[in-house]
Amino acid sequence: MIKCFHLLGIAPIILIATVGVVFAGPETVTTAPDGATTHKEASLYRISFDAPSLAPMAFLRFCIRYPRDCEIRSMHPDPITLTLTRITDLIAVNRTVNEAILPRADNSRVNQEEWLLSPRAGDCNDYAVTKRHMLLSRGWPSRSLLLAEVVTVSGQHHLVLVVRTREDDLLLDNLDPNIHPVSQGQYKWVRAQYEKNPKLWSAVSVW
Repeated sequence: MIKCFHLLGIAPIILIATVGVVFAGPETVTTAPDGATTHKEASLYRISFDAPSLAPMAFLRFCIRYPRDCEIRSMHPDPITLTLTRITDLIAVNRTVNEAILPRADNSRVNQEEWLLSPRAGDCNDYAVTKRHMLLSRGWPSRSLLLAEVVTVSGQHHLVLVVRTREDDLLLDNLDPNIHPVSQGQYKWVRAQYEKNPKLWSAVSVW
């Protein structure tokens, strides 16, 4: 069962890509002049898929309730590029969901836990699935939006959204108003949706 901590306040969002820092305060977004970040090879930390894993039980119930969110969206094999539009999407969705959902712990038993889209109040699972849902609705491919289970430094299981791009694998987390590369998350990685099929999960690590 995935239990969650909660975000303490909302702050300006900093998205760090391979090419440097993209800052999004209340009004500004800075990126390359052509509206796209430039891909270059670097020593990036990426999500690495290991052995197949069972999906969380609550995820299976989520797919029954919201089947469209568990379908493959776009079969294009190449990673997406962080254009200005994509960066704006991430910032807007991350901020909107963090502000819209009030933090509330889910103390349900594992066979009763529900992941909900856009509830009035919810936990980390609801934040993560709602962010993914909103990005899917904006045309993002399912292979780029992976729900992932991690363990915090205090030993609590927690759900985040990993966004895979050509420049970096990014972490959207209701515990942090900033958007970071996965290498900056202080977590032990457990499992995540498999990028080729969002209904399947895999054990993962970050390298």
